Formats: sequence, C-alpha cells, structure tokens
Amino acid sequence: MRHASEEHARIADQGTILRCQVGSGVHGVTVSDQDDRDEMGICVEPPEYVIGLRSFEQYIYRSQPEGVRSGPGDLDLTVYSLRKWLRLALQGNPTVLLPLFVPEHEIVGVTALGRELRAASERIVSRRAGHRFLGYLNAQRERLLGQRGGRHTNRPELVERHGFDTKYAYHMVRLGVQGLELLETGRVTLPVPEPWNRWLRELRQGGHTREEALRETDSLQERLRAMLDHSPLPAQPDTDWANTWLVSAHQRAWRDTHSRPH
Repeated sequence: MRHASEEHARIADQGTILRCQVGSGVHGVTVSDQDDRDEMGICVEPPEYVIGLRSFEQYIYRSQPEGVRSGPGDLDLTVYSLRKWLRLALQGNPTVLLPLFVPEHEIVGVTALGRELRAASERIVSRRAGHRFLGYLNAQRERLLGQRGGRHTNRPELVERHGFDTKYAYHMVRLGVQGLELLETGRVTLPVPEPWNRWLRELRQGGHTREEALRETDSLQERLRAMLDHSPLPAQPDTDWANTWLVSAHQRAWRDTHSRPH
C-alpha cells in the first residue's frame, strides 16, 4: 500500500475541481521581497475516503522544507476535501471563501463542478462571514501588537526596517476592507480596488505608520459591526442546498471517474 502522504497527493491531484491563487498576488498588493505564492485547491475524494474507513481532509505541499519560512518564488499549496472546504466556507472563513471570487486569470485549473461551486456564492455567503472577518482581523491586530503568539511571531526584518510588522498590519486592514465589502455586496473584489489597493501597498512598504493602520482598522471595525445587523445578506447560508449539492457532486465525480478508461 502507498504511503499515506503519497496517496493524499494523488487524491489532491486527480480529484481537484478548482485550484487558484489566494495569496497577496490575488489581492494585488504583492511586495517583491516578501511574497511567496499561495494557492488553494478543492478536491473530491474517492468513495473509500467518504463512506469507508479512510480519511482525507486536506493535503499540504510546500516547496520549502518543514520549519523553513517561504519566500519569493516558493509555493504553498493547500488542497481541501470538498466536504471540509464547503463546511469552512459556510462558516464564513475569509481565506476559504476566496476561490469563489478570484478572477479567471488566477485560476490554475477548474472543472464543471468547480464552476458550479463558483456560481453558487449567493447560497454559501451569509452574515456569518462578517463575524469571521472580524475574528481574523482581531487576530492580526493582536499579533501586530504582540498580544498573541509572542514576539517571535513577528518578522524581525520588517520590524527592523519599519518599526513594526507591516505584513500583520496589512492583513488587519485588508480584512476590514474586504469584510465590509462582502457584507455590503455579497462579493469580494479581487484584486483590492482603489483607493485601498495603493494604501495597502504603501502600508506594506512602511508608507503608513502602525498608528495610522490601527485608526483605519478601528473605523472599518465599527462599520463592519454595524453591517452585521443591516447587511442584505441572509443571516445563515443555504445549508439545505449545500447538502444536496454536495451529495450530487460526489456522485457525479465518482461516476465520471468510474466511466473513464483505464
């Protein structure tokens, strides 16, 4: 029998229905000396991993070895099982939602099922996402201020250059901008539109102070919290649709695999 990691790599490769970029490049705020390439995939597992005893939730590939931080030119890829991805998306996970909104040119690969999924964002996105964006924003704020994870989590080269970790600050503000747009419109525009795109790139390069970033975040947080009660989005996602579609997607994927010539 194959080693588990090899088997998971095969499942991720052969079962993928959607794969795209999800890092700073897709947000349009890349800084050349800081960014690797982050990609996310979604795959349908074989039947024995769904109705049998085997388990597959995600496969992670990094071009750098474990314990080595990724840098420019490196690839970090996470491929989720369709069931796990949809579960996280229905909860409003900000990163997991990105494949619904990335532009076509950022898609590495997609099947008919992947396109169905991208077309169903209105059934998946709800006000739940607003709470998740706020939670992720607060986590970045706490890391920026050294209140979570300890000082070692900061990027020392950024702190030395700018006086604070500009990447944490950028993520903090970006999550406020995108969370607010999602609650207002049901979508996230990628790359981040102006004037925020320029402001965020300037922030990443030390063009704004930590205090400026915190002030902008306070304003965005206040608006986000207000939108939780006034957003046109439904309070909850359409879980009945999600369950029905999930069963159908697995059945169709397995049927297509079984009918494929070997």
